[in-house]
Amino acid sequence: MKERLQRVEGRRDALLRRQEALRLEVKDLEAEDELLDLVAGLFRTLIDAEVTANVRAVERLLTEGIQAVFEDMDIGVKAAVDVQRGKVSVDLLTVQKQQDGSHTEGSAMDAYGGSVATVQSVLLRVIVILRRGMRPLMLLDESLGAVAEHYVPAVGRFLSLLCDRVGMDMLAVTHNPTLVEASKRAYRIRKIDGAAEFREKR
Repeated sequence: MKERLQRVEGRRDALLRRQEALRLEVKDLEAEDELLDLVAGLFRTLIDAEVTANVRAVERLLTEGIQAVFEDMDIGVKAAVDVQRGKVSVDLLTVQKQQDGSHTEGSAMDAYGGSVATVQSVLLRVIVILRRGMRPLMLLDESLGAVAEHYVPAVGRFLSLLCDRVGMDMLAVTHNPTLVEASKRAYRIRKIDGAAEFREKR
């Protein structure tokens, strides 16, 4: 009987030691879980701050670009930053101040048509190329066809200035002679006897 009691007590002591070890392990895991929550929160805060800072930079660059092209309008871009399902969401809204002091805003395509949306699209592509450290080359194949004719000279001047400013090469295929005039170098392609001939415009 005494031996059985000693065996039971030994098992009890072993179980108590195991229980204490598990309790300490649970406590450590809870502390680690709390720390991981804090780290995740810190990362979310840092990412949100980075996104917000980049959004503000994009907002400024887009505003500067469209104001350079659409000089007859008091127009700019406003970024609406929101958090949805724990993730940052960004909507870029085009804002125009009217002569009576009121403001209209909406997506470029819905509220302002092809001219503004096209210029913003080109600018966003330039920003992505520069931010991602990609080769500073942009290819535009009739990408500016939606720009109203009276804005084409300003678009040409602005893109030429932008390329100089950020060190980017831009190759634009176009049928628009006004854009050709704004380029630093232009080539005319003609079909002669079934073969394409490239001739530099001087």
